[in-house]
Amino acid sequence: MAELLNLFFWYFHSAIILCTLLGWIDRRTRWIHRIVILLTWLSWFGGGIRYGFGYCFLTDWHWNIRRELGYAIPTDSFIHFLLMRVTGIHMHRYFVDGIAVLALVVVTGIAVYQVLHGERSSPP
Repeated sequence: MAELLNLFFWYFHSAIILCTLLGWIDRRTRWIHRIVILLTWLSWFGGGIRYGFGYCFLTDWHWNIRRELGYAIPTDSFIHFLLMRVTGIHMHRYFVDGIAVLALVVVTGIAVYQVLHGERSSPP
């Protein structure tokens, strides 16, 4: 069961990241995108008040499962881990964190622009 949860978190968290980066493009996914970026801000900064800036509850849950499976946790950041795993390149954690924050700020700006200029989203 833990292995299935590990795979679930791997794919679900990756999908959340893709939605954060690209969800603003298609009008049908903009409402999901706005919810995801709001939850990301709340986790990174709201949860960050208690657990440290950039705290992600998904990463926390995923890492608990990986520990249960006996897997090494090479970094506190899922995005850093994902990039190392996919590319095989080890980038400095703070560089990756900076790019992640910059990306969140940019997509938030895009979402705010879309709302202010009446670009509609299409909820189900």
